[in-house]
Amino acid sequence: MRIVLLGSPGAGKGTQASMIAEANHIPHISTGDIFRYNIKNETELGKLAKQYIDKGLLVPDDVTNKIVQDRIQKEDCKNGFLLDGYPRNVYQAEFFDNLLEEKNLKLDFVLNINVDKDILINRLGGRRICPNCGATYHIVTDPPKIEGICDKCGAKLIIRSDDNIDSVLKRLKVYEDETKPLIEYYSKKNILIDIDGNKPVNEVFESIQALMGDNK
Repeated sequence: MRIVLLGSPGAGKGTQASMIAEANHIPHISTGDIFRYNIKNETELGKLAKQYIDKGLLVPDDVTNKIVQDRIQKEDCKNGFLLDGYPRNVYQAEFFDNLLEEKNLKLDFVLNINVDKDILINRLGGRRICPNCGATYHIVTDPPKIEGICDKCGAKLIIRSDDNIDSVLKRLKVYEDETKPLIEYYSKKNILIDIDGNKPVNEVFESIQALMGDNK
């Protein structure tokens, strides 16, 4: 099963991605994780991506495409994968479709998690991030077992600078501008499934599993 997961910042993509991937026995592939892996291991692609990340810039489409292309060729992806954070625009989506077509493969589902704007703002304002492993928490809905400490690696959690209200509004606007064409792109292919992300985490997950089952 090959899945792309879409959703604005604060929509709960990371949490749902992990649950969906585990339930369907496929790897959860986050572009952030791929970048961190390649940078940590000083691969050629990692060095290239680091030049942009260090300057606070988005990694260019062509570099991102190559990194994702390399990742899905790994052995653990032979039975499918879930992509979280990619593609982020139509150019990347077209590249990825062509890549899959060359391998006689196709996407099974594109899941689009929709959450009301006021809920997104509240979620992002309470978010805490692990600077070491990238795990995310929320002080109300998904707190760590020990306040301020990552459950996975024990590092001290931080508040990202772009989680203040002004930055949050800008990020939501950028996502909407970039992703609206992407949603239209996948809608025309009849593989887009809209998900109500306003519900509690487990209810969202259950609805995703049910909708995927209905659309097989």
